[in-house]
Amino acid sequence: MSAVLKKTPLHALHLELGAKMVPFGGYDMPVQYPMGLMAEHKHTRAACGLFDVSHMGQVLLIGAGADAALETLVPVDIVDLGVNKQRYALFTDDKGCILDDLMVCRREHELFVVVNAGCKDQDIAHMQRHLSDKCEVRPLPDQALLALQGPKAVTVLSRLNPGVAQLVFMTGGFFELDGIPTFLTRSGYTGEDGYEISVAADQAEALARKLLAHEEVKPIGLGARDSLRLEAGLCLYGHDIDATTTPVEASLTWAIQKVRRSGGARAGGYPGASVIDRQLAEGASRKRVGLVSSERMPVREGSKLVDADGTEIGIVTSGTVGPTVGKPIALAYIGAAFAKAGTEVFAIVRDKRTPMTVSPTPFTPNNYFRG
Repeated sequence: MSAVLKKTPLHALHLELGAKMVPFGGYDMPVQYPMGLMAEHKHTRAACGLFDVSHMGQVLLIGAGADAALETLVPVDIVDLGVNKQRYALFTDDKGCILDDLMVCRREHELFVVVNAGCKDQDIAHMQRHLSDKCEVRPLPDQALLALQGPKAVTVLSRLNPGVAQLVFMTGGFFELDGIPTFLTRSGYTGEDGYEISVAADQAEALARKLLAHEEVKPIGLGARDSLRLEAGLCLYGHDIDATTTPVEASLTWAIQKVRRSGGARAGGYPGASVIDRQLAEGASRKRVGLVSSERMPVREGSKLVDADGTEIGIVTSGTVGPTVGKPIALAYIGAAFAKAGTEVFAIVRDKRTPMTVSPTPFTPNNYFRG
């Protein structure tokens, strides 16, 4: 007997809007609406899409020592994070591998943490087990999370509260949106400008309806969310990063600030620090890279990669035909010797070799608003 799928506070609205629903992270989620994945993707790039991401986990870490406490679990600088500033972080294990990726925003007296849906329960248990003696770990199951993404997001949201336009990428604040209290950050998972909006579950539908009333806004499902994040070169936990990959292998070293690295003022002190510091110094035997093909054949997750001689050198972890790029794109792990941009490799698709070129990411330029 399979477990009963959980529902987000917008579940009835998704059905009303004609969404096709699928299981995802233990929830019944919209994969697409009648407009279709391709149109949803392009609409988000051109105007503004509304995503239900209420399946994600929201948690507060409360207390004066919360920042130093969280640094015992992540290789990231939390102590120096300014009020209303947000940062990408990673939970690591003793092997230096990634248990989950997360977002952390400092509020006045607490840290606001957002974790992935599929890892939510284990992440909360992880924080409660390791941090509860240093700070309060308070899950927020009664908060929904909406993402408004695209170049028109600031225009739409400013109609509900002009103050939101003052935020820049990776900053946040408390705002009333047409009378509805929210905490929002100028961030997202599409490569576009936009906002993630934490709102009380019992007011989520009212806020979603207010946003959908604007002609620029269309509801967008998980299908387009995946193709948008892939074009943006962003990792999906459980696919491009997991408990077998380290931050160095995953090309996420930008997320590890100097102060937490070997020789830094607060170096180490998190699980797997010795492994990660060694890889930072010496490199890793494989790297996550972007791949682009000039042929039409899509290259999917799990496709093997070979060199010109047919020797296996890696594996694809995410792949699609990028609706904006107009070509097959993929993220993959590949032997370090082949990881240089411009290197030609071959993906095995239906027993045939599809040529692909190692490419920088993002595959299409990011449009974050940095002020």
